[in-house]
Amino acid sequence: MERELLETFDAAKKAADATAGQGDSPEAGRCLDALHRLRDIRVNTDILVSTQVGKRLRPLTKHPHSGIQAVASDLFGYWKKVVLEETGKKNGSSENEKSMDSSGKVEKVRPMKVEKNSASASMKVEKRDVDDRGQKPDNVKVEKTASNGSRTQSVKVERVSKEVNRTDAKKPASVPNGPPKLTSLVKCNDPTRDKIRELLAEAFAKVPRETSNDDRDEVRNILDEVDACDPFRVAVTVESALFERFGRSTGAHKAKYRSIMFNLRAENNTDFRRRVLIGQVTPERLPDISPDEMASDARKQENLQIKEKALFDCERGAAPKATTDQFKCGRCGQRKTTYYQLQTRSADEPMTTFVTCVNCNNHWSSAEWQPAKMFV
Repeated sequence: MERELLETFDAAKKAADATAGQGDSPEAGRCLDALHRLRDIRVNTDILVSTQVGKRLRPLTKHPHSGIQAVASDLFGYWKKVVLEETGKKNGSSENEKSMDSSGKVEKVRPMKVEKNSASASMKVEKRDVDDRGQKPDNVKVEKTASNGSRTQSVKVERVSKEVNRTDAKKPASVPNGPPKLTSLVKCNDPTRDKIRELLAEAFAKVPRETSNDDRDEVRNILDEVDACDPFRVAVTVESALFERFGRSTGAHKAKYRSIMFNLRAENNTDFRRRVLIGQVTPERLPDISPDEMASDARKQENLQIKEKALFDCERGAAPKATTDQFKCGRCGQRKTTYYQLQTRSADEPMTTFVTCVNCNNHWSSAEWQPAKMFV
């Protein structure tokens, strides 16, 4: 059912993207037919959450084609109603079994007892405001004796009130922030896709343990946020996003599939796994993510140092110069210098020597080669 839902929705979305405007085109007809087929498919909350078709349907409710917009809006409302009904059934409570009075007491009526006796009729009601200890009683007794000839009926009704623990009643019900965690992996009856989902779920399931064992305080501080995430649901969502964008993992984008899977499962790349699990990197971004973004924090720091060193070497990467101690710098007095010579004047003139001090980067030039003593 899940596979049929995804294939039908993909067909509707592809036809809607090909529909340009309000005209009655074949693409618009195919889109409307696919949306009507989606309306006939029986779905539940788990299927809608695992496939994320509700989120992907929302753009069609604003489609420029009025027919597509109307049918998509109706379908979106139907799916929303299904989710609300199932949520209401789970959270509803049976109020027919218990009745609460204004004081928070539950009343229980015991069975009536009928006895045969003499020929008189009387009724006795016993209700005490306080007992012998000055406290309110817990029960009310009603006794009635009716006589008719030789038969006597005795009716005894005893109503017992039980105090409800007010402390428990005041506790607010814990409402989860998101959908409940999946207890098992949602499969799509495709062996290749199911295997990818299993590998992703296995990788995401390791994140809580890796987070608790991390040496960095800023990582251990988000352990509660990591524990609240659902690895099964994230694995299904990531695989669905990759399949929607790239198709099958054995197709033309096989290399990209392998790169993302390798980085998500790598033992030394816990940071990327954690960012995907807690939502810092959304599944929709994964198809377009760069290798630098998939790297761990340690690898990013190493790459930054390599780039800075390469930039530094590039800036100093001019043509190699000769080194000599025959020149003395007039600024710092050191003799660690480099030089090169160019013919800047006529051919019968000596070459010009350009000197650079290695220590203070001072530059000067001379019209002809001069020994170091000339600069002292």
